[in-house]
Amino acid sequence: MYIVQIASECAPVIKAGGLGDVVYGLSRELELRGNCVEIILPKYDCMRYDHIWALHDAYRDLWVPWYGGTIHCSVYCGWVHGRLCFFIEPHSGENFFNRGCYYGCNDDNMRFAFFSKAAMEFLLQSNKGPDIIHCHDWQTGLVPVMLYEMYKYHGMGNQRVCYTIHNFKHQGIGGVDLLWGTGLNRESYYFQYDKLRDNFNAFALNLMKGGIVYSNAVTTVSPNHAWEAHYTDISCGLGHTIHLNQDKFQGVLNGIDYDYWNPSVDRYIPYHYEKKDFEHKLYNKKALRKRLLLGESEKPIIAYIGRLDNQKGVHLVHHAMYYALNRGAQFVLLGSATEPGINAHFWHEKHHLNHNPDVHLEIGFNEELSHLIYAGADMIVVPSNYEPCGLTQIIGLKYGTVPIVRGVGGLVNTVFDRDYDQNHPPEERNGYVFYQTDYNALESAMDRAIGLWYVYPEEFRKLALQGMNCDYSWNNSGQGYIEIYENIRNK
Repeated sequence: MYIVQIASECAPVIKAGGLGDVVYGLSRELELRGNCVEIILPKYDCMRYDHIWALHDAYRDLWVPWYGGTIHCSVYCGWVHGRLCFFIEPHSGENFFNRGCYYGCNDDNMRFAFFSKAAMEFLLQSNKGPDIIHCHDWQTGLVPVMLYEMYKYHGMGNQRVCYTIHNFKHQGIGGVDLLWGTGLNRESYYFQYDKLRDNFNAFALNLMKGGIVYSNAVTTVSPNHAWEAHYTDISCGLGHTIHLNQDKFQGVLNGIDYDYWNPSVDRYIPYHYEKKDFEHKLYNKKALRKRLLLGESEKPIIAYIGRLDNQKGVHLVHHAMYYALNRGAQFVLLGSATEPGINAHFWHEKHHLNHNPDVHLEIGFNEELSHLIYAGADMIVVPSNYEPCGLTQIIGLKYGTVPIVRGVGGLVNTVFDRDYDQNHPPEERNGYVFYQTDYNALESAMDRAIGLWYVYPEEFRKLALQGMNCDYSWNNSGQGYIEIYENIRNK
């Protein structure tokens, strides 16, 4: 198949979160299966140009209709670690993608509406005829709308769209200017409830809702998160829309790249290891202590890696740190805060605990250090309030680092409680799960994990090795998407 991905991110050249990892990882897996894959992205001024090979002009004069006129764009082509990517650069006074950031501007909805329009014009004007257009999150929610309301009448009637939602929290809310800018125009038509009108604001358009309504298939990034989106308020107001479109909605678990996240080949850790020489993980633990100036001791190391915000259960992250210290463990944190108040709080904690040899807080993000923490820690805590898929726990499993997670989203699909899981035999269980958002629930799971480490070390080692047996590569997820593509392609 010929597949075109349209997205606002692709790791490592453009990465603000997990979306970038998925676009790259899935594209790579699809190519390994013999498909032709191309990726269309905005050409941001702040993207990592050092990760692009042979960047060159591919289409110099792309004229994109916008309001009553046109905007001249250039399209560049280059390879990002083997993936063929096209970067759209508009030459416009609005400087849509020359902002020094990917997101966070007041006109984000118009910026990405233009990107969606430009991507469709590029497909049309360059005579590309993909079998599947796979677009992602609210930023590209207008792609299927424009395909089926406009572009199918201009020679693009054979294309089918798969739309993946990575985070329901951000949906792309805008006004009538989105219609007039893109040429969709008909206000009374698109402001109908069964089209783009927001479910709770009759005067707003919802781009994510448009993606759901108009796409041939809609996915989110884990089966359990798909259930949550359908039956709970985790969909942030789109539950009824999902219910009306449930026949084309499902969850496909994200994967990770085991060529990159793998302790047997990881170039960022000093000692490689796998199941047969698992004791080498101890050498990385010593290296981690040396790197972070932790005290040498016979204690387990518990880690947290990720953003410090409400989604990630920041109040439980803070509590996990002190509970670990009180239970005779060391604690390592690597994360950046998205809100000034949370950032200030953790900097205060860092200064307060600065002389404690059993804790280290690294405020910010360091890719190299994250690998060493995965390899050196004994356990990793993921206490999220909600987690569409989660990669932290999947990476932890591969590194033999036992996850302690809250039972939400994709965490439920990947971590199976050692003591209480009734759906998996004991030899398939790989971590600890708690369900409530209170301190007692977290402490119960941590207490069981720390207790096993101290009292039954061989059983803890066995649990870690069972985690390393898990296969959460893109192989299974890639097959899931191939089946979706084939299904909508034949309709």
